[in-house]
Amino acid sequence: MNDPSTFQRLRPRLHGIAYRMLGSAAEAEDAVQDAWLRWDETAADGIDNAEAWLVSVTTRIAIDRLRAAKVRRAHYVGTWLPEPVLTDSPATPEETHELADDVSVAFLLLLERLAPEARAAFLLREVFDADYGEVARAIGKSEAACRQIVHRAKTQIREPAARFVVPADAHRQLLRGFAEALSRGDFAAMNGMLAESAELIGDGGGIVPSFGKPLEGGRRIAQLYYAVHRRHGDSLRVELAQLNGEWALLRFVQGALESAQWFETDGRRITRIRVQRNPHKLAQLAAALGPR
Repeated sequence: MNDPSTFQRLRPRLHGIAYRMLGSAAEAEDAVQDAWLRWDETAADGIDNAEAWLVSVTTRIAIDRLRAAKVRRAHYVGTWLPEPVLTDSPATPEETHELADDVSVAFLLLLERLAPEARAAFLLREVFDADYGEVARAIGKSEAACRQIVHRAKTQIREPAARFVVPADAHRQLLRGFAEALSRGDFAAMNGMLAESAELIGDGGGIVPSFGKPLEGGRRIAQLYYAVHRRHGDSLRVELAQLNGEWALLRFVQGALESAQWFETDGRRITRIRVQRNPHKLAQLAAALGPR
């Protein structure tokens, strides 16, 4: 029987790989649990390197799950956004390493451009610092093929234009001001903090109302936030939190988590907002936050 403590020590790394592959904390946890079952059922003398074995098994499970997920997402109602994860209070140094900026929503959405095997090869090599021998074992390709796959993946996910690099403190300060304006229902202040060309992208999963396509225009977005404040009044509350390695907003209605919101800025104004409202994707986050 394999040592359970070895698996627990490596669990943050395995979960980090699975989450970046799948964009879902719940699905990642299922993938890691499957890896645990295979680990528990495999004879210890048949495993030379526990970490390499577990990374390979978890990666292959995630590849299979991502193939199935891509079929489902082709019929997803509205825009698909990743499941949010808290990253402000990692429990261990290993989790601190695994939950870095490369788990941002923008990065996960770029990864959606890649086929499952290419996504796995890119993540193992570029995010988890695996050598090409490890990548080859994990995805069942030659090292030469893996080099080509990673090279092509880098090209595929290259952004057409450089994003603004805004210091975390400046980003947080802007979000804090927006949260305060939202809480007051201050339309003028919200409108002033939104770029004229700002867009809002929502994911309701066909379960709760959301936009089928991005809502464009800072003024229209400010009007939407103002309308939500008018509808809910004092039962509406907003908190800052670190989600997916960046400062974001959590919105509660009558104490229940209603949405997780990520913001892109140019340092002065908000240029893009991504809003996760799908209650299935908010369930783990709501459980982690506890009652409000």
